[in-house]
Amino acid sequence: MDQQQLVEQFGPREAMEYDVVIVGGGPAGLATAIRLKQLAQEKGGDVNVCVLEKGSEPGAHILSGAIMDPRALTELIPNWKELGAPLNQPVTEDKFLFLNESGSKGTPPALLPECFHNHGNYIVSLSNFVRWMGQQAEALGVEIFPGFPAAEVLYNEDGSVKGVATGNMGISKEGEPTENFQLGMELHAKYTIFAEGARGHLGKQIIAKYKLDAGKDPQSYGIGLKELWEIDPAKHKPGLVVHTAGWPLDPATYGGSFLYHMEDNKVAVGFVVGLDYTNPWLSPFEEFQRFKTHPEIRAYFEGGKRIGYGARAITAGGLLSLPKTVFPGGALVGCDAGYLNASRIKGSHAAIKTGMLAAEAAYDALQGGRQHDELTAYPAAFESSWLHKELLQAKNFKQWFKKGRTTATLMTGIEQWLLPKLGIRNPPWTLHREKPDHVYLKPAAECEKIVYPKPDGKLTFDRLSSVFISNTNHEENQPAHLTLKDANVPVNINWEKYAGPESRYCPAGVYEFVQNDDGKERLQINAQNCVHCKTCDIKDPTQNIVWVTPEGGGGPNYVGM
Repeated sequence: MDQQQLVEQFGPREAMEYDVVIVGGGPAGLATAIRLKQLAQEKGGDVNVCVLEKGSEPGAHILSGAIMDPRALTELIPNWKELGAPLNQPVTEDKFLFLNESGSKGTPPALLPECFHNHGNYIVSLSNFVRWMGQQAEALGVEIFPGFPAAEVLYNEDGSVKGVATGNMGISKEGEPTENFQLGMELHAKYTIFAEGARGHLGKQIIAKYKLDAGKDPQSYGIGLKELWEIDPAKHKPGLVVHTAGWPLDPATYGGSFLYHMEDNKVAVGFVVGLDYTNPWLSPFEEFQRFKTHPEIRAYFEGGKRIGYGARAITAGGLLSLPKTVFPGGALVGCDAGYLNASRIKGSHAAIKTGMLAAEAAYDALQGGRQHDELTAYPAAFESSWLHKELLQAKNFKQWFKKGRTTATLMTGIEQWLLPKLGIRNPPWTLHREKPDHVYLKPAAECEKIVYPKPDGKLTFDRLSSVFISNTNHEENQPAHLTLKDANVPVNINWEKYAGPESRYCPAGVYEFVQNDDGKERLQINAQNCVHCKTCDIKDPTQNIVWVTPEGGGGPNYVGM
């Protein structure tokens, strides 16, 4: 049964009214909620705010490097230290290494571009930080509904956003209501703020409906893979930050790694691959596993234990790919819009800041008796903010990599090291991207096949054991949330032309090509494994895969990540 039939038979859906509904309980969504409540306390006029979070609790689906620049947090919650925010490990040392197969070259500290200076920042677990943010929001009177994914945007007759509806519960694999069936709920708001993170599935619909990306560069993404390790205390250097570029990726592929020494002998290690790569044989997951075998890197992990794994797409297009962020009835904040600074590999400070700016615009609008119109004060405030200046400096970062690693390294040095010394923060040239990530794949026959080594189970691992420690689970009897526009495309195009790249770009083993009895291939979708990274939605060469929300509470449960 489709949505309309379900509503006709079991409806109407219950509706709840709020001033502001926020979709997504990450740093951007919670910062929006907190700032709205702060303003109501400071200036009067209560604002009722609700946050929908598809994970089982705030922080469950949050994954990031993460080094946090506390600038925005200090603006939002000046006394965060006293309130126990989990920013416990200041950065003590920055290293940047260029790797070749057997050795490395370090960048002298004096030549390190500004974007890699982390003095004054903290190494954090973003999932733990978001849990703390959730507690701060609730203490101010914000209603948070975990386990409730927003599945549909609701519109008023004049085309403005009215709110969202949550997903139905208890639908079988066949799409029929079971004995546990519950119709989703409608949440109506004067303003709806979308804070779903990179490639938010409703944000994507909003951008398309209102053509918010008209005249902008296509958004560009990376996939970030991450593991959490407990290592030998003798090898642990609290506060050490190591970034690398080079091996195992070829010079034409954008990417690199991070290695952050947290507190308690824990190390976060991760790898980012730009999703504009060309070789369909490439597997970001396998590149990450291979990276750990480098002599400079493996030394840290030998004798240690892997305790967490996760993956998430990252917006990397920066300022030139930023869509218009307001539309009638709402706004996009954080990575749903794409505010991440790829040169600094940081997005949380931008998420918090944009959440605050959107909240200030929404509060003023509500006090003026407005609703369902455009919050034009929000993009105007962004353009005069420190965040805009920061993103202006990094506007060309990802684009240079299309010209190869050597050129990109040189130009990043000029834009982020030399020009600032001359007092120039906005590079006097602009490079544009013309093509979205999914069009870059070449046919498999034109590319060198990559043969990856087998995992050893100590330093390198397979996907299934990795997904297991991400605590990922979905209620099995529900329709697959990885939907295909045309069921014939995976075999007829993706398999035939590109050798089935979905089986390699997915970091969780969701997509598998299996042989039928007649010897023909078919695509099997193991939706149970999905860690909600959104890579398939971005990289599928035919844009045939559409990620939609599963039942609430499904997906990973990240702890300490």
